[in-house]
Amino acid sequence: MEYLKGLNESQRVAVENIDGPTMVIAGAGSGKTRVLTYRIAHMVNLGVDPFQILALTFTNKAAKEMKNRISSIVGGNESMNITMGTFHSVFSRILRFNADKLGYPQNFTIYDTQDSKALLKTIIKEFNLDDKAYKANNVLGRISSAKNSLISPEAYAANADILEEDRQSSRPEMARIYKAYAARCFQAGAMDFDDLLYKTNVLLRDFPDVLQYYQHKFKYILVDEYQDTNYAQYLIVKKLAAVYENICVVGDDAQSIYSFRGANIQNILNFKKDYPDFKMFKLEQNYRSSKSIVAAANSVIANNQDQIQKVVWTDNDEGKPITIIKTLTDNEEGKVIAEKMFEARQAENLDYSDFAILYRTNRQSRAFEEALRKLNLPYKIYGGLSFYQRKEIKDLLSYFRLAANSKDEEALKRVINYPKRAIGKTSMETVVIAANQYGVSLWEVISEMHKYPVALNAGTKAKFADFATMIKSFSAQIDTLPAYDMAVQIAKSSGVLKELHNEKEKGPEEVERYQNVEELLAGIKNFSSNKGEIVTKTLSEFMMDVALLTDADQETEDDLNKISLMTIHSSKGLEFKHVFIVGLEENLFPSQMVLNTRSELEEERRLFYVALTRAEVSCTISYAVSRFVFGSLNTSEPSRFISEIDMKYVKHENPYGNRVGGRSLNSSSGFSGGLNRMPAAPSNFRALNDVKKSSSASSSMSSKGSSALDLKVGYMVMHERFGKGKVIKIEGTGDDKKASIFFPKEGSKTLLLKFAKLDVIAD
Repeated sequence: MEYLKGLNESQRVAVENIDGPTMVIAGAGSGKTRVLTYRIAHMVNLGVDPFQILALTFTNKAAKEMKNRISSIVGGNESMNITMGTFHSVFSRILRFNADKLGYPQNFTIYDTQDSKALLKTIIKEFNLDDKAYKANNVLGRISSAKNSLISPEAYAANADILEEDRQSSRPEMARIYKAYAARCFQAGAMDFDDLLYKTNVLLRDFPDVLQYYQHKFKYILVDEYQDTNYAQYLIVKKLAAVYENICVVGDDAQSIYSFRGANIQNILNFKKDYPDFKMFKLEQNYRSSKSIVAAANSVIANNQDQIQKVVWTDNDEGKPITIIKTLTDNEEGKVIAEKMFEARQAENLDYSDFAILYRTNRQSRAFEEALRKLNLPYKIYGGLSFYQRKEIKDLLSYFRLAANSKDEEALKRVINYPKRAIGKTSMETVVIAANQYGVSLWEVISEMHKYPVALNAGTKAKFADFATMIKSFSAQIDTLPAYDMAVQIAKSSGVLKELHNEKEKGPEEVERYQNVEELLAGIKNFSSNKGEIVTKTLSEFMMDVALLTDADQETEDDLNKISLMTIHSSKGLEFKHVFIVGLEENLFPSQMVLNTRSELEEERRLFYVALTRAEVSCTISYAVSRFVFGSLNTSEPSRFISEIDMKYVKHENPYGNRVGGRSLNSSSGFSGGLNRMPAAPSNFRALNDVKKSSSASSSMSSKGSSALDLKVGYMVMHERFGKGKVIKIEGTGDDKKASIFFPKEGSKTLLLKFAKLDVIAD
């Protein structure tokens, strides 16, 4: 077992202990993936049947890398027999195998967020509801939360507390929308991402024989990033592990940052309650970051109360201290950071990919994008429009989806008249009315109009019939023809390829759209080959694969040498030599929206910890004294998190050099004297006095003539970020006066009235 010699003592012990409930607490950069990989390889080498191993990850990319590494250790094709993948991909396969038990077709469609929102918009319109009160994004979030808590539409409608919350939020029809949404998805033979977990729980709950089969099939279960699991994932894993209890969870409570997605940190904190005889192993040696970065991160996270105690350390070099930069405005912040990257790259011959800019919210990217473009520095924004969300790609994928599942309502509506075939909006509305009247899918009406009387003329009916015939011909071949051949046939026969080819003359954007479709087809060809050898894979299999891709799985060769811009949430699991954490200002990071409870603040602190520990060589933190927010220039204070870093590991840097505006800076005007001192204004700035006046005016107007200070319980107010709300509690006096306000979209928020931007409005 030579491979075990490459592990440190803590890693080796965690790898060798393969039986019984096990929790591996893995500090940042401590080789978590390495331990998971070697643990699985060790089990196989000890004679565990690979078919009995289930390994659950949070990205397909991580699962693929682990499989490749396991294969290199154990040799042969044994790793191919391990069930390994994301929660959603593994459970989607289980659901497809058992789809008939739940009344779904085996080739059910997986709706992405766009599909779900489109369907919800349709339902909201059909119910004649106000689309401002019932925004599709908010409604989908509410339904998602219900599913992740395993609350069915029926249970939702029967829960008085939930209904009261909806009534308070001015969305009393939520239960009816949820019921209709679930019914329409079922009718279309579709599941959304949350259904893949929700329906798996239903399957295991309602079919004991299925549960028993998988309990005995998966004798050994391993879960990566356990701190990020939600209730639905937790319950599935607990059920599957109930017989043998050979469950190993790996994670770090200090990196639990996804509560907004339903992740529950208590799953990892309470593991010992679920399995009292568990064994815990701690991986505390950080192999990624310098001593300064590790120590700085430790000093921050020590402020959290809810955590599993550990001491992360490293044998790496001492490294540079954390650099803190204070700038005048958010635009100047972007300029300073871009220039630092430019200079560092030139001086040290670094790659663009060595740099990352991390921010709390996506809207912060603008200033950095502008600054990087001016210096001609290539960058990639993570979390932007993915390849598979581009219009031309979604259009062709919709044809693929229809070929696999002709009842897919969202795909059908998307392409019924693309390319144009003279089937107008009015004709489709007539078909929709008929489908609702007879309680059948749109496809049934379109493909069998002789059964369902529809008020359309003969010419229009013929066009619908031609479309249906084309889709039926695709469906007849989708599971027999190789994926690439089928894809090309659909692209040509549907007219999509011809349409895009004809548009190429219009300009570069049209050329790019055509090239994107060519890239999609090339990707399908690549999907159908294994190291150059053509294998038999169908388009249905490709569609299953694509539907479950995460952002981390979609990086292309073109992305490899670019500066990375992303939210801190998106950065988890990644690492960069030089990290810039920007916008470290109170109410931005930590966010004003999550400062109601200690647990919310502690998650924000964990988020900052994650940001710090992405850095290998250097970490720079920046903040601006003034920032434009929703069109207003606001003054800012440095984040409390900056003061929580042990000052031994910090240095303050003056971004304006030794001479500014023709005058020398003395020591008192630099940053070394403390966070709240401001250097003299540089000559390329607009007059600082103007900025200060503007900021002061903005601050003094924040309460609209101080009306917010005179609030009373029951008043209706308007907040520029949270919207309309109702005052439910007032406490404190003078400058310490606070109001608890219920905002339908955001819930209850406690605001300090001295700074709150509130307008008193009529009820």
